[in-house]
Amino acid sequence: MKRLLPLTHLYLRRIIDRVAMYIYMPLFATHGKNILFDPWGDYSFRNISIGNDVTLGTKPILLAAESKIVIGNKVMFGPEVCIVAGNHNISEVGSFMFDVHKKIPEDDQDVIIEDDVWIGSRVLILTGVTIGRGAVVGAGAVVSRSIPPYAIAVGNPVRVVKFRWDVETILLHEKSIYPEKERFTRERLQKDQEILYQICQN
Repeated sequence: MKRLLPLTHLYLRRIIDRVAMYIYMPLFATHGKNILFDPWGDYSFRNISIGNDVTLGTKPILLAAESKIVIGNKVMFGPEVCIVAGNHNISEVGSFMFDVHKKIPEDDQDVIIEDDVWIGSRVLILTGVTIGRGAVVGAGAVVSRSIPPYAIAVGNPVRVVKFRWDVETILLHEKSIYPEKERFTRERLQKDQEILYQICQN
């Protein structure tokens, strides 16, 4: 009996969560198939677009006042990921920041997370960032700059520490899962990896 009661509560909670998820799902700007999200997270629904086969983890915060958050296909979030796609205008002289409602272009920029991305637990993603296809962002990272495709990035501020594979392996991977017109070129991939190598040498 002692075991039955908590198990019953657990199953009821899962059922309630699933029902709430389907109720809230139409509030997103757009969404694909097979998405899972915590209905008790915080979302600016009308500004968020989600692709197919996406898991947003537990207790996420996805906020975009006037910009957009675009999440591609086959994306995985760990618990408590936070995306803030906007800033306050702090440039007005003679006004409290609280009272300033006029925005400047730099304040609200889209956040784009491309396909096949894994975002670790408690990652903070800031306005204007693009996380490239196939990238991995380690737990606790603060992402204030864009991350190239297939990079592994960690830390605060975030930095690319390596790529998942060498260029040849990435090309083979892309050939296996993407149509030809959607694949990255060798030149693009080599450029990304050469830039990282130069940074590491300095």
